[in-house]
Amino acid sequence: MNAEKQYIQLQQDLKPYLPMLQKAADTVLDQDISRYPIFVVHRQDLELGIPLVAHGAQEPKWSIHITTLEELATKRLVEMDKVDGFRQVFKDPQDYLCLFAWNESDASFVFMPREA
Repeated sequence: MNAEKQYIQLQQDLKPYLPMLQKAADTVLDQDISRYPIFVVHRQDLELGIPLVAHGAQEPKWSIHITTLEELATKRLVEMDKVDGFRQVFKDPQDYLCLFAWNESDASFVFMPREA
């Protein structure tokens, strides 16, 4: 499946969770925890961030954790010399949700509009 189809499928899979994800991102922002809330979307066991949704055999297809750029840098998932560059491309969290989509074969950052 190409990247665009994967993104569209991920967007459809996460649509039922958008209100919860938006509220979680707003909490991180409003409480000054970070200016960079990131949702880790995955299907395997992972100890990163705070779990919000656990995947199951049927639905949901994905587990979702919320983390921050700072935690990803501390755990070296984003190299320290890449943090400033990441901040420059990070889209406004009032308009977009940052997703770190992680599966067995690869991982990528995508930005999903809050109004998806």
